[in-house]
Amino acid sequence: MPQNERTAIVTGASRGIGAAIAERLAADGFKVVVNYAGRAKEADAQAAAIRDAGGVATAIRADVSDPAAMRALFDTAEATYGGVDVLVNNAGIMELASIAETSDELFDRHIAINLKGVFNGMREAARRLRSGGRIISFSSSVVGLYQPTYGVYAATKAGVEALTHVLANEMRGRNITVNAVAPGPTGTDLFLTGKSHELVQRLSKLAPLERLGQPTDIAAVVSFLAGPDGAWVNGQVLRANGGII
Repeated sequence: MPQNERTAIVTGASRGIGAAIAERLAADGFKVVVNYAGRAKEADAQAAAIRDAGGVATAIRADVSDPAAMRALFDTAEATYGGVDVLVNNAGIMELASIAETSDELFDRHIAINLKGVFNGMREAARRLRSGGRIISFSSSVVGLYQPTYGVYAATKAGVEALTHVLANEMRGRNITVNAVAPGPTGTDLFLTGKSHELVQRLSKLAPLERLGQPTDIAAVVSFLAGPDGAWVNGQVLRANGGII
């Protein structure tokens, strides 16, 4: 199918990495669903900016942790654009605490959004993507760094990696690839919030390239996986982190 006839859903696309992915896929020719949970104004503005740039985009609300909402998201995307070809499971949260100080509520929020939310998306995509489709989820390079206070967050991302490997095998015969992207430190609100200037500067020097990643860096990796040049990459975790690990 020509790329300008394909549709991509990007969860958590109202800002940050998700917004950059939505912009890049629209520039690549995809019709884009800008998913959001609570930032309607930002999501509408993001979709409008894509349309102003000549792309095709619609903002659709859905809480990824809710299976019924994820089904409705796919229903609306199919009704609007005729089908879905790419799912980018980008929505996530990161609230840090040591394991000893992690509350049940913090743990449950991470599981609901970062793990179950990705599972809900994968399950719906596995049932409904058209042939030639791509499922791209987000892990994190913290899975291999084992830093203090990242325990619960890293655990959810390790689960995403396991789901990715298994689903790639379950899609045998469907011509659908399943991969994950694992960014390192990236200059987004999610990463920067709560960190001192000194800590950000230190983290920016960890990679041999000595800078923070940018949302556009990560969007370029997603573009590769979603596009024709990524067709032979399957069941992989791409660590887009400047060489930090």
